[in-house]
Amino acid sequence: MEYHKIPHSSLEVSKICLGTMTFGEQNTESEAHDQLDFAFEHGVNFIDTAEMYPVPPKQETQGLTETYIGNWLKKSGKRDKVILATKVAGPRSLPYIRDDMALDRRHIHDAVETSLNRLQTDYIDLYQLHWPQRETNCFGQLNYTYSEDATGVTITDTLEALAELINAGKIRHIGLSNETPWGVMSFLKLAEKHNLPRVISIQNPYNLLNRSFEVGLSEISHHEGVELLAYSPLAFGALSGKYLNGARPDGARCTLFERFSRYFNPQGIAATQAYIDIANKHGLDPAQMALAFINQRPFVASNIIGATNLGQLESNISSLGVTLSNDVLKDLELVGVTYSNPCP
Repeated sequence: MEYHKIPHSSLEVSKICLGTMTFGEQNTESEAHDQLDFAFEHGVNFIDTAEMYPVPPKQETQGLTETYIGNWLKKSGKRDKVILATKVAGPRSLPYIRDDMALDRRHIHDAVETSLNRLQTDYIDLYQLHWPQRETNCFGQLNYTYSEDATGVTITDTLEALAELINAGKIRHIGLSNETPWGVMSFLKLAEKHNLPRVISIQNPYNLLNRSFEVGLSEISHHEGVELLAYSPLAFGALSGKYLNGARPDGARCTLFERFSRYFNPQGIAATQAYIDIANKHGLDPAQMALAFINQRPFVASNIIGATNLGQLESNISSLGVTLSNDVLKDLELVGVTYSNPCP
């Protein structure tokens, strides 16, 4: 395993992070614990979750992911050996989480206490805002249109609430997720102006079918040290090639849940086939090639992998042993130019 110290923090994280959003939906608690054991035994010290998980979000399963992780932490006694990241949900119509999901003091404090209870820990190493307070482009939305935030909750309000929790020792560091360049720079500017906590990371989608992070955010990562925790590195598994030619394998995420259609437009399918062809040309496993591409990017702090079985998990972790040659990288760039961000 390789490890990386996140700038402006005390966190030294494994380059592979275990994503857990299948725990409680596609994976039972026993399976979740097996994954956690396997990942830890193979050097993964970084676990990412969220109060909203598992996904797809449902009232009857919400919170199970954190609960499963909390039970594992208690059973294994490994809390002081792992870096634990979770997220507070932003404004959405999910009343079973909270009646009002504004990112203000009351709701952030409530979310943290609930997550700490489920996770059976006294502190969270990295606490992230799952999506912005404001309406903006995220989760594949394009063509930004301004919408007034009727709640009146500002970025400063959010930072002040998080500062209280840091001062209380309940969270150590803060991060963003599904954010834009304007959002990241605003958090940094207001933190400096008001002597409030600095965000240390951003968790956004990043994969061969969606390289939009490179357009504006990668420069911020370089100059400001707000590095990427890359999620969906296999594009819901599409980059393994298992969904090509209309295939829908039994038990696969995009077979079970038709809502996950983000990576299956005509351009995305054509690009996926081109990437699979490159993997075959160079004798590479397509999924490992896609993950290795993420692992080698200079602005990526950690690559958040997900799996529904131990075979997938082992293969994904093993991607760290794959180094893409210049010839492979040149071929990938040619496809990236031909199909520029087909699935943002």
